[in-house]
Amino acid sequence: MAQRQRQVAKTNSRKTQSTGRTRKKPGSTGKGNYYHIDVRPKGEFTTFRTQDVGEPGHLQRVAGRRSSGAWSTAAWLISKEDAHLEGGRLVGDTQEARDLFKNLGSAPAHLTGDRFEAKDRRNVPERAKPTAAQTRARRQNIQKAQATGPKRT
Repeated sequence: MAQRQRQVAKTNSRKTQSTGRTRKKPGSTGKGNYYHIDVRPKGEFTTFRTQDVGEPGHLQRVAGRRSSGAWSTAAWLISKEDAHLEGGRLVGDTQEARDLFKNLGSAPAHLTGDRFEAKDRRNVPERAKPTAAQTRARRQNIQKAQATGPKRT
């Protein structure tokens, strides 16, 4: 069966090459279920993995693996249930989508179809850490753990 599949795939690719047709890039037609926000160029990565953020199927992070082995965010996929287009701008309908737009380094700029481009959040240098937000979050996490953990006598 695998040999037959390979043979059919070869003939199909020859057909498309001879007629000049190419595969359409995901999100370019505007008929999909997600808005694509590209954060970094695809060429910087060797492999990709999609991770659900929050509820499954709503907000997804496309992580790309670099040749060095490090992982970075390549793109974001936002369900059309969670955002909508308003005057060429992407507007969040849910709190998660609005938070993502706020944390991006720039507002998503419309390219074609469902595709957008934005800058990733800024890189905080190590000498500036911990930031005030990190310190506040750590303090809150410690208080939560103390409130739910076993009581010491």
